[in-house]
Amino acid sequence: MLIAGFPAGAWGTNCYLVAPAAGEECVIIDPGHQAAQGVEETLRKHRLKPVAVVLTHGHIDHVASVVPVCGAHDVPAWIHPEDRYMMSDPEKALGRSIGMPLMGELTVGEPDDVRELGDGSRLKLAGMEFSVAHAPGHTKGSVTFRMPEQADVPPVFFSGDLLFAGSIGRTDLPGGSHAEMLQSLARVCLPLDDSTVVLSGHGPQTTIGRERATNPYLREVAAGPGGDTAAPRRGM
Repeated sequence: MLIAGFPAGAWGTNCYLVAPAAGEECVIIDPGHQAAQGVEETLRKHRLKPVAVVLTHGHIDHVASVVPVCGAHDVPAWIHPEDRYMMSDPEKALGRSIGMPLMGELTVGEPDDVRELGDGSRLKLAGMEFSVAHAPGHTKGSVTFRMPEQADVPPVFFSGDLLFAGSIGRTDLPGGSHAEMLQSLARVCLPLDDSTVVLSGHGPQTTIGRERATNPYLREVAAGPGGDTAAPRRGM
């Protein structure tokens, strides 16, 4: 399996291209702010043909390049219905203006083909399977994508802004909820095998085992009520 990722734009949001191997079809995950050029360079480098864009949530740092990327390759975008409005109204999603100079660089709106994700659904794209889990907390429509273990490849978990190396996503923006975040961590992350590789929306990769042992938020939900949540949270 080939996973090529790069941080893009003002928020350093990780965009991932996933394929069975070089020279094959691929899925693009979270083409955010200023990601279009990086997507095209990665496609050329690995000779990939995109078949879909899938989105962990609707914040502008994760969806800003959806329209140009989908338009250039005539592919659909998949998003949870509760976050769909954010593609057309990013300022409402943040509860504030994100700034006129930045807005001038964005193509706000939906691509021609938008499809909606559901909890527990399985997407079969580019010869691969992605298990979808609804994981509210950062936004109402946040989701994660999990790929099963393959020969010599551990399971892979695209966590979006649910779980980071050492931290979790912020919950103080519209639609955010700390209580829902903890519930999602418990329901979605804790059952995963320690060997699962976590590829998050921001920052370096990690594993569930490492986070189970060191992440204060994951330790809190594993231990039950009363844990310490002193670590800073990340994401837009």
